[in-house]
Amino acid sequence: MTSVYKIGFIGGGNMAEALIKGLLAVNYPADKIVVSEPIGTRRDQLQETFGVTLAENNPDLVNMCEIVVLAIKPQIVDEVLREIVPVWNDNKLMVSILAGVTCVSIERKFAGSPRVVRVMPNTPALVGEAATAICQGSHAGKEDLQIVSELFESVGIVELIDERQMDAATGLSGSGPAYIYTVIEALADGGVREGLRRDVAHALAVQTVVGAALMVRETKEHPAILRDRVCSPGGTAITGVSTLEKKGLRTTLMEAVSASAARSRELGGN
Repeated sequence: MTSVYKIGFIGGGNMAEALIKGLLAVNYPADKIVVSEPIGTRRDQLQETFGVTLAENNPDLVNMCEIVVLAIKPQIVDEVLREIVPVWNDNKLMVSILAGVTCVSIERKFAGSPRVVRVMPNTPALVGEAATAICQGSHAGKEDLQIVSELFESVGIVELIDERQMDAATGLSGSGPAYIYTVIEALADGGVREGLRRDVAHALAVQTVVGAALMVRETKEHPAILRDRVCSPGGTAITGVSTLEKKGLRTTLMEAVSASAARSRELGGN
């Protein structure tokens, strides 16, 4: 990032940890990262592992930081916002990674012109390969978007979208790692069923998914073109693809994205 801000995470769960680890991996100073987390063992773990500063409570964290990341469950957002409203001011920037919770639903809890940027990252931030969608609230400006883009570009790629598209991004990239983990597990299980040792099947499945994804990213070819290059006439790959089509893999994955997006809308009351 071009500037270094004091960043506070309200909530110290998996996504907060992924972002903290990603920031530290690109040499973001640990003393500029603050965490507020109600579970004592989790607080201690984050401090011991990453060297972050711990806040006594959420209002103290807000007072300490220029950027505040809401990394909590959507179900408790109203409770948390009530705690920090008295100490909030328009000089601070709020970054929300809450599935389904709109910028306006957060903004209306505050007086003044609260600057809110809504973000949907995913857990591959832990390895610097996050896919993050961001959009701005009513009072956030281009500079705020730039700050948040730089923050999340430190742990992966960033796409700017309209807020009406955030539920779709949640269904695709926010929840997407879970789908791919399931695919990897199933591929490995298939290998074991055909006689491979578990460790060999797992290694081959993981590298196959990594390699295929990198081929799409690096060549910029459409996945269908790359798939066709693997599928020689009457060969093994086209036989396997035919089975995937018969069993409805494509439709199932599309429906998984839609179901996740629908759940995101439910969580936000949209």
